[in-house]
Amino acid sequence: MSEQLPPKAVYPPPGVYTGVDPDIFTNSPARSPSIPAAPARPEPKLVEMTIDGMPVSVPRDMTILDACRAQGIDIPTLCALSTLTPEGVCRLCVVDTGGRALTPSCSAKVAQGMTVQTENEKVRHARKLVLELLASSVDLDLAGPVRPDGSLRAYMERYGADPSRFGPSARPAAPGERDAAEAGHHHVPDGAAAETVAQPVKVDNDLYIRDYSKCILCYKCVEACGVDAQNTFAISVAGRGFGARVSTEFDLPLNESACVFCGNCINVCPTGALMFRSEYELRQADRWHEDAQTTTRTICPYCGVGCTLELTVQDNRIVRVLSPLDSQVTSGNLCVKGRFGFDFVQARPEGAEPGA
Repeated sequence: MSEQLPPKAVYPPPGVYTGVDPDIFTNSPARSPSIPAAPARPEPKLVEMTIDGMPVSVPRDMTILDACRAQGIDIPTLCALSTLTPEGVCRLCVVDTGGRALTPSCSAKVAQGMTVQTENEKVRHARKLVLELLASSVDLDLAGPVRPDGSLRAYMERYGADPSRFGPSARPAAPGERDAAEAGHHHVPDGAAAETVAQPVKVDNDLYIRDYSKCILCYKCVEACGVDAQNTFAISVAGRGFGARVSTEFDLPLNESACVFCGNCINVCPTGALMFRSEYELRQADRWHEDAQTTTRTICPYCGVGCTLELTVQDNRIVRVLSPLDSQVTSGNLCVKGRFGFDFVQARPEGAEPGA
């Protein structure tokens, strides 16, 4: 007896709907209710290396900085950030890999057989000198490796940095003086004072200020405004040598430049050179009290992307909005509404109590 085959599905002519679906749509097997697992990632290839005399195995695509931190070794940084391309410009993270020059650990990859010294005398001297030169010309009071929290002072003490040995600071620049300087043309200093980038704060909009007296040229803001995040390219580094500075095109005010006021540059600034205007004004009035502040994570109320906000609240008012770097949605980035559009929360009827 021959096996009876199921009837073939009959498809209607193109453009004609008969009201009856073919078997392929009505008799297909039920789908599994479980979500299929993601394909397994290949195991990373390891390299053997030595860090401070200790043999270790680490993935070959790791940077030296990440390999050292994986071993619990604290290496100071200023220009490195997990969400940005490493530039290696601050030279605070240098380590000794046996070459003629020290190696910036934030940008250099590990290699098979590499030997790394993270705290020998050569490395300590280099870090001390970097900190002294920075502190002699830049206001580092608020500086930290990631946020402007003042934690860089601990590294100053750790390496015995003494910026005062370069002498007192030279006079601050007049408004616009550094911006008007011609690239490559510098006066000859008399050696009696340490050159400084001190200059008046730029307050040209209602959202944030630029205090380039605190700028260390770490390039983080330039990267966040460029290919690493926003792709606006509103700012770049202008000038050369000690006259180098972060600038808009032709030094235009921010509201006349290509800036879209996303504030992502503020989120990555480690020194307080870029700061919410609300925070700046509270600090100027000596009313910025971190011991009285709370930090709350929430979701941005505007669109459906679901960006994570980190609200800094003082006296029951939002004074700053950041975004956590470890957020899978934002990686620390927001738009102008998410970063600055919180005034409606503060709008209360006249005479209402703060909790109303």
